[in-house]
Amino acid sequence: MTFEPLASDFFGYSDLLTGEEKERLAALREYLEAEVKPIVNDLWEKAEFPHQVIKKLAELGLYEFAWKETKTFENSAVFRGFVALELARIDASVATHVGVHNGLAMGSISVGGSEAQKAEWLPKMATGDVVGAFGLTEPDSGSDSAQGLRTVATRDEATGDWILNGSKRWIGNATFSDITIIWAKSAEDGQVKGFIVETSSPGYTATKIEGKQSLRIVQNADITLENVRVPESMRLHNANSFRDTAKVLRLTRAEVAWAAVGNSIGAYDAAVRYTKQRVQFGKPIASHQLVQDLLVKSLGNITASLGMVVQVSKMLDAGTQRDEHSALTKAYATARMRETVAWCREALGGNGIVLEYDVARHFADAEALYSYEGTREMNTLIVGRSITGFAAFV
Repeated sequence: MTFEPLASDFFGYSDLLTGEEKERLAALREYLEAEVKPIVNDLWEKAEFPHQVIKKLAELGLYEFAWKETKTFENSAVFRGFVALELARIDASVATHVGVHNGLAMGSISVGGSEAQKAEWLPKMATGDVVGAFGLTEPDSGSDSAQGLRTVATRDEATGDWILNGSKRWIGNATFSDITIIWAKSAEDGQVKGFIVETSSPGYTATKIEGKQSLRIVQNADITLENVRVPESMRLHNANSFRDTAKVLRLTRAEVAWAAVGNSIGAYDAAVRYTKQRVQFGKPIASHQLVQDLLVKSLGNITASLGMVVQVSKMLDAGTQRDEHSALTKAYATARMRETVAWCREALGGNGIVLEYDVARHFADAEALYSYEGTREMNTLIVGRSITGFAAFV
């Protein structure tokens, strides 16, 4: 399949990709269009995850990136961003699965693990033989995770093992993951530490969260940890405070911004297609001024956001990206996404709320992307601290 720039890439940012990167992106797009797009609306309605995609996504190399700080990758951060965009353009839930497994779980091991831990786990996760989840958020601790974690890790002095007790909430992939990265506060020094927890461990329970109206394909779970024993060899040896957790979040926060652009494009593409076909008053509604205004405003949001995510990814490749850069990008791109999917839904009228026309799913999924991996408010405070020098966090 020959790579064709998306019409919604109005300023041609994909020209920054190498020929090899375009080929890989074209292969991904071909698979998603042929095998994933036809089934996602039905899966969204049933709240089911397509487990068959895991091996194919692994074959396409989507789990091989193993995010690290300021590391030169075989493929650029801009390419990895376009991967997230392509995934979310078809389905934000599949994009979220990849972001959790590759970005958060593999990223935690890559950033916080020892060389032995990386050698043991990352190859198996790259092939999809081991699926990962990321356990940070808790029922009573989300935005205040830096200080408010209630999950406790206590050292067993006799064996050197760690005993984990607590609970986690909204953990993606967790109903079928083989391992979950659990972040817990050490009873020894009060610092947040990371642990590779095998989900078959006694005392570990994951229960699917039902009744979601956003990212329904993502299998989020409540996790309960009751005296879960974890050997010292499974503690992330280079993750010894929340600062190390934040390194992972900074790297993946930009990826969520890319996914937000992709979700916007998915809604926009569907709206353009629909308005060209839908005839009212004797002509396609795309020929009406007010409809064109909705489409142009949507494209403006997409183009502005795409420029921002491209630049923040180039900064990651250069080793100059900081917390405030990824925070501003995530806050801005997800806010513009929220506007865009609403305008696209408006362009479809009543049909905008029906799954058949695709916009409704992107409209609903936008709410989760807007909130997870740092709400707009929390990311605003990160940027505000950078601007003023004052921390306004409660």
